[in-house]
Amino acid sequence: MGAFASALLSLALAASAAAQSISVPRELPNLGKLRLELEAYHDCRGQYGCYAHDLDDETAMAIADLERAVRMNPSGVKLAVVLDIDETSLSNYAELLRSDFGYNAQAWDAWVRQSDAPAIPGTLRFYREAENLGVAVFFITGRPESERAATEANLRKAGFTQWARLTLRSASEAHTPTIAYKSAARQRIVTAGYRIVVNMGDQMSDLRGTPQAEFSVKLSDPFYYIP
Repeated sequence: MGAFASALLSLALAASAAAQSISVPRELPNLGKLRLELEAYHDCRGQYGCYAHDLDDETAMAIADLERAVRMNPSGVKLAVVLDIDETSLSNYAELLRSDFGYNAQAWDAWVRQSDAPAIPGTLRFYREAENLGVAVFFITGRPESERAATEANLRKAGFTQWARLTLRSASEAHTPTIAYKSAARQRIVTAGYRIVVNMGDQMSDLRGTPQAEFSVKLSDPFYYIP
């Protein structure tokens, strides 16, 4: 073997040894990759299934729970269901995608004021079944009271045409933890004489606390987290 070839072989062996000794640190999930996986899940491609199909399955379960609760409750009892709004009744995916799954308060408020969020189809079916069964519908949302008009307009535009009560955060509740805020709102429903048979939300904080519904249904939402 010539001197030049021998030198090349030595370099190759050294490079191979260096490559084998590379230490890869334990890392958190890569945010860029997670964003791509979120898009794939929403668009029903990739390895994590299909967002729309999961929502349909979950809301079908909620409808079955509602029908079961109505059958189990004696006549004359005032029944109620509780629905969250964002990513439960209305989809904000267009804004989530536009904001690259981040949160910008000004952009979000502008989106809410447009009142253009479409209904989650399965939740709209659930809502209509509650109406058909004579069950009162209560909306409890973390949106502030200042967004009431835009929220009401969006709900009606999306097909949620009437409700017993729509609860939004008052100024004094702006910093109240979600579980405490939503629990207090449910308590007011119970105090008014209703029996909450189904509570549906996309966050566990929509469902936890007391009082709870007879059936609590968690919808899929990998896009954001509210403690």
